[in-house]
Amino acid sequence: MEIRTIGVIGAGQMGGGIAQVAAHLGGYNVIMNDISKEFVDKGMAALSKNLDRLVAKGTLSTGQKSQVIGRIVGSASLEDMAGADFVIEAATERVDIKKLLFEKLDKVCPAGVILASNTSSISITKIASFTQRPDRIIGMHFMNPVPVMKLLEIIRGLATSDETFKTTINLGANMGKIPQGCADAPGFVLNRLLIPMINEAVYLLNENVSSVEEIDAMMKLGANHPMGPLALGDLIGLDTCLAIMEVLCQGYADSKYRPCPLLKKYVDAGYLGRKSGRGFYRYDS
Repeated sequence: MEIRTIGVIGAGQMGGGIAQVAAHLGGYNVIMNDISKEFVDKGMAALSKNLDRLVAKGTLSTGQKSQVIGRIVGSASLEDMAGADFVIEAATERVDIKKLLFEKLDKVCPAGVILASNTSSISITKIASFTQRPDRIIGMHFMNPVPVMKLLEIIRGLATSDETFKTTINLGANMGKIPQGCADAPGFVLNRLLIPMINEAVYLLNENVSSVEEIDAMMKLGANHPMGPLALGDLIGLDTCLAIMEVLCQGYADSKYRPCPLLKKYVDAGYLGRKSGRGFYRYDS
C-alpha cells in the first residue's frame, strides 16, 4: 500500500512533533487526532510556533510553512483514521489507554494499514494482542524533541512481519530519522540504558551525595553529556521516567530497576519537570 496520509494519535509534544516531521520532511498529508478540538487546536498552535522558529532561522520560508500547515488536518474523532494509510499512536504511556485505542483503530482502519506505537517501554507484542492484525503492529519510538533528534527506535513484536518492518524503516527515513531496529524487550534499548542512569542520579540526590547542579555538572564535564541526567529527566517528564522504571522493574523482576522513592515523591507532588513548571529545577514562564 502506498503511504500518502499518516494518522497521528495525540496532539501533544510528541504527537505534534511527529505530525510536523511527517508533513515537513516527509511531505505526507497528516491527520492529527486528539480527544477534543481544544487539544487539537493547542497542538496546531504549538506546531505553528515551532515552524516559526525555523522561519526565523532561515531554514524554512513563510511559503513553505504554509504548505506544511496545509498538509495537516485536525481531528477529534478516531473514525477519521479510516482515511490514513499508516497510523502512529503517541498517546499517554498507559496500557489501558493504548488498549482502547488499538482496539478501536483495528476496527476503523482498513486491513492493510500498519498501526505503530510511539511507546517508550510498553511491549509491542502486548499492544498487538489488542488487535486482529498482530503482523502489522510495530513500535516507532521517537525521541524528544522529535523535530531535532535523529534516532528512531523501530521495535518488532513477536508477530511483526518483515514487510511491516521494512515499510516502517523506510517511512522513518523519509521523515528525516535514522531508524535502528530492536526486538521487543522491556525498555527496548535506549531507555533500558538511559532511564536507570536518571534513576541512579535521583538516588544520589536522595542520599545527599551531591546537589542537583553538581550531579548534572559532573556528567556534563566528565562524560561529555550535553545535558545532566536530572535536567534530562525534567525534559522527558518525571512521570514518564517513573512509568518506564516501573515497566523495567516489573519486566525483569530485578531490584536494580527499582524506582527511587524520591522520584515517586516528586511525581506524587506534581513536580513533573518542564511541562509542569517544576521538577528537579524550576522553570519560569
